[in-house]
Amino acid sequence: MIALRPMVARDSGEPHRVASTLELLFDLFFVVAVSFAGSELHHAISAGHLATGVVSYLATFFAIWWAWMNYTWFASAYDTDDWLYRLMTLVQMAGVLVLAAGVPRAFEEHDFRVVFFGYVIMRVAMVAQWLRAAGGDPDGRKAALTYATGICVAQVAWVSLLLVPGQWWIAVFAAGVVLELSVPILAERQRPTPWHPHHIAERYGLFVLIMIGENVLAATVAVQQSASTQGVSLGLIGLAGGTLVIAFSLWWIYFDPETPEILDSNRRAIPWGYGHYLIFASLGAFSAGIEVGIDFKTGKTELPAYQAALAIAVPIALFLFMVWLLHVRPHRFGAADTAAFLVATALVLLAVLTPAPVEVIAVVLAALVAVTSAVRSGQSSMRDMSA
Repeated sequence: MIALRPMVARDSGEPHRVASTLELLFDLFFVVAVSFAGSELHHAISAGHLATGVVSYLATFFAIWWAWMNYTWFASAYDTDDWLYRLMTLVQMAGVLVLAAGVPRAFEEHDFRVVFFGYVIMRVAMVAQWLRAAGGDPDGRKAALTYATGICVAQVAWVSLLLVPGQWWIAVFAAGVVLELSVPILAERQRPTPWHPHHIAERYGLFVLIMIGENVLAATVAVQQSASTQGVSLGLIGLAGGTLVIAFSLWWIYFDPETPEILDSNRRAIPWGYGHYLIFASLGAFSAGIEVGIDFKTGKTELPAYQAALAIAVPIALFLFMVWLLHVRPHRFGAADTAAFLVATALVLLAVLTPAPVEVIAVVLAALVAVTSAVRSGQSSMRDMSA
């Protein structure tokens, strides 16, 4: 058994810091919950329950993302990889499976009790980790205790969500979100935790890769099932090909700029980390949108064409805007690069008015990749010449 080690702060400048195999396993457990949420969103949209489906998706995805995010930043600062740390991580992984089991009921019956129970399991384990950090890192004790206390207060507040009348649910949930988001801001004022910029950038990037892979898997399975029952049509082939190009383009767009260099302080890193809620959620919603598109192609939904197309276009447009805001804009690639992103975002939304929206979106994204690559390559060449 790996010996128990003091939980001291790690070096934020540690060279060659990479994600551990335990963190990769942790991510895979969370993908189960993401997959469930995306699948339920797909069914809700196809059935015409857009408003309730989106609200339930955003609520469940917040619980998934926030637990993942808290662990990721904690691990970047305090990962000891001893047996107790591994067991606490296992508890969190068990919690996300409980949460995932409650996702269908949350969507279909608006009953969040199982989701809440799974979330509490994860958060209690996180409190234990922070209390351990408080005992092992005297310099960071105030911050660690603020984290532990804030998480506990938030969990008590979430109980009210199970008790309030339905008409107050969204307001109470929004208050709970604000409370949760406030905890790191308050804690980091005590003393910034020693998170590692390269490690954080890699962890977020790996989760983006997993989410993109989930999109490809969902599209492949849906096309396979539809083809086995109704045969292969040109519409399905176009949708499958368009999805492949879109997924590849999303990867290119996200990973082209270097991220660690813009994570130089909490002032920049916290908005960057929080903003990824919309990046991750949009990728999960895109997966659901592709399945809605297949339902439309095969006559399994009565949604009008533009609504089925919006289920795909809106998540992609949101992804493009947030990646520009968080990843691209801080690098100051210039007006042409910014214009390309904003124009592409608008064109993605306008694609719903065309007969083949997925194919048009794929062309728009491929063009965005080509234009931004050319602009940045030209800027790099000019810098080299001036040097």
